[in-house]
Amino acid sequence: MTPALPSRPPDSVTTAGAGLFADALRSQAVPVSEVDWQPPMPGTADDLAEVAGDPLRRDANALAVERVLGVQAMLVGLAPAADLLDLERGHFLHAGPPLTWDRASGPMRGALMGAAAFEGIVEDPEDAARLFASGALTFEPCHHRGAVGPMAGVVSPSMWMYVLEDPASERRTFCSLNEGLGKVLRYGAYSAEVLTRLGWMRDVLGPLLAEAVDASGPVDATGILTQMLQMGDEAHNRNRAGTLMLLRDLSPAMARSRRSADDVAEALTFIGGNDHFFLNIAMPACKLALDAARGIDGSTMVVAMSRNGTDFGIQVAGTGDAWFTGPAQVADGLYLGDFGPADANPDIGDSAITETAGIGGFSMAAAPAIVRFVGGTVPDALATTRRMHEITLAENPRWQIPVLDFRGAPTGIDVSLVCRTGILPQINTGMAGKVAGTGQVGAGLVTPPAEIFPAALSALAARARGRRSPSP
Repeated sequence: MTPALPSRPPDSVTTAGAGLFADALRSQAVPVSEVDWQPPMPGTADDLAEVAGDPLRRDANALAVERVLGVQAMLVGLAPAADLLDLERGHFLHAGPPLTWDRASGPMRGALMGAAAFEGIVEDPEDAARLFASGALTFEPCHHRGAVGPMAGVVSPSMWMYVLEDPASERRTFCSLNEGLGKVLRYGAYSAEVLTRLGWMRDVLGPLLAEAVDASGPVDATGILTQMLQMGDEAHNRNRAGTLMLLRDLSPAMARSRRSADDVAEALTFIGGNDHFFLNIAMPACKLALDAARGIDGSTMVVAMSRNGTDFGIQVAGTGDAWFTGPAQVADGLYLGDFGPADANPDIGDSAITETAGIGGFSMAAAPAIVRFVGGTVPDALATTRRMHEITLAENPRWQIPVLDFRGAPTGIDVSLVCRTGILPQINTGMAGKVAGTGQVGAGLVTPPAEIFPAALSALAARARGRRSPSP
């Protein structure tokens, strides 16, 4: 009888879950690769199976990705919101999903009250609260009119708006001008200095920029975003390179305008001193791309993430205009001056449209200089971008990240991948004071409330079941 030979040890073993098995193998000199794994989000197993088996899903998501990546966003002009959005006196736009006055947060209320004073409806912003509460003054989401707004995102009829256009489809999106940092309307501040600055933006800055774009021709916002990621911006909390490139493109026409030398100098100084100025062009550029994927039956791609200071909402390509909402979270980050966590309002703003498109927090690896501003580290930034690739459908070949060997930005958040992995989208954000009139109190990192993704998945699964078993 031939004696049994010792079994041959494996060359390597891949393990998942608890580390006991991996530790036991290592103690026996077996090479081990540990893989992160966790069960799907609670209660999602049936819906995940239904969506995974939806015969429309693969082609629908491929079409959604193709449409998003095919958009070119061009800045083609500026004009008042009343002209572009048919916005009537007494009606305002705001960031995030739909909201009522009684549920509005401090910074949202402050921005709406300040906007009412800016429009001359009330002399004292405090007097506007009663008019909003009674319904005499009304408001609706920016997204419902093809627009986006940072932080409170409040838009009033006389505010000037950027116009972004995709030349192939002639679709358009819109955003107001960036006011800078600190005490500004978008953070809920409404003091006299805030209203005076808004008046200068209406009377001088907006018309001057409109003349410059008309004279110089359309500005390729998508191209600038491409260069920004190569130059250390992630285009949400850091827009320094983008702002300077915009100045490069528009300053000759601004200098040749018929405006006074003082007006031009003041505008150039204001833009050059505001590193966030390009954000309000990056945002509608991202919305323009993502809107191309709306209304694709079977697609599980997220086309909007947004917050109103009370709720965090998402919209999905395959579920029409439905919002899936949960409570907005307070960001974790760094605070200005003497402010602390007790002063911060829950997350607010349409600016998460940048993460939805694959930049901002999703491209943190491109912007190591931003990590200290939001309370992170460089290794955190690299890990974040790699982690976001696990919940997205594609990489954007236009938006490449040098430090990751020019890998494309993670693009197209997949609801089913979020539910399957439990990985939530990472967002870079500013923090508004929770008391109306305070302004900015800090900046940091935040994620959406987890429950909104199973809710969206459930709606997608219901649609898939409906197609499989149509009603008689």
